[in-house]
Amino acid sequence: MYFVNSQEYDKYTQDDLSVWKTLFERQMKMLPNLAEDDFLHGVRTIQFTANKIPDFKELDQILGKETGWGITPVTGLIPNKEFFELLKAKRFPSSSWFRKLSELDYLEEPDMFHDIFGHVPLLTNADFCKYLEKMSVIALKYIENEHIIELISRLYWYTVEFGLIQTEHGLRIYGAGILSSKGESEYSLFSDVPERADFNVLEILKTPYIKDKFQTKYWVIKNYSDLTDSLDELDQLLSQINDGSLIVN
Repeated sequence: MYFVNSQEYDKYTQDDLSVWKTLFERQMKMLPNLAEDDFLHGVRTIQFTANKIPDFKELDQILGKETGWGITPVTGLIPNKEFFELLKAKRFPSSSWFRKLSELDYLEEPDMFHDIFGHVPLLTNADFCKYLEKMSVIALKYIENEHIIELISRLYWYTVEFGLIQTEHGLRIYGAGILSSKGESEYSLFSDVPERADFNVLEILKTPYIKDKFQTKYWVIKNYSDLTDSLDELDQLLSQINDGSLIVN
């Protein structure tokens, strides 16, 4: 129901290629000065180009050699259990369809440009992959507790989707939701509106995520090991929430 057998690469249209090319070129004009270096390294390693829609089979071969990960094509958003089971198995779920040319700047449900361009380059980074894997193990332990899964989703949202990182070159982007958005790429780094705070697991768990507009707060890590190192704390906090000794709404 949620998974498809293959990407069906031969069914892409000229409009699909135009969407990929337009968005890819637009983002890559900006991101060399905005994105974190490991993301840009991943773009080169995966050999993304403007004139070719990425082929999942080719991505599997490259990622398999780099980190052991791969891509599983899905029809769209999938249930939490299936999502975290895929991450635990080192498979990233990705849509294989593209938004319309009239929807370049905003799409409610993530399409292939968001999933592949935004997420896949960092799947060449071993520390980032360990974060996804270990988070998924913790999530599956609490998968029947809807409230805890909501809290884990907040951590995923404010790191994997909308995270910032402090580098020797200044503040940079690593979250896929920002990297795949022209408007939020500029807003997240340069606007005076949002707050930018040091990475803090408990504070993130207390913060509901925003889907229909730019974020009002971003959390900043110093390196990707900050993410992996935080998961022991996450597990301890969730255990306290689960037994009622800590209340987080």
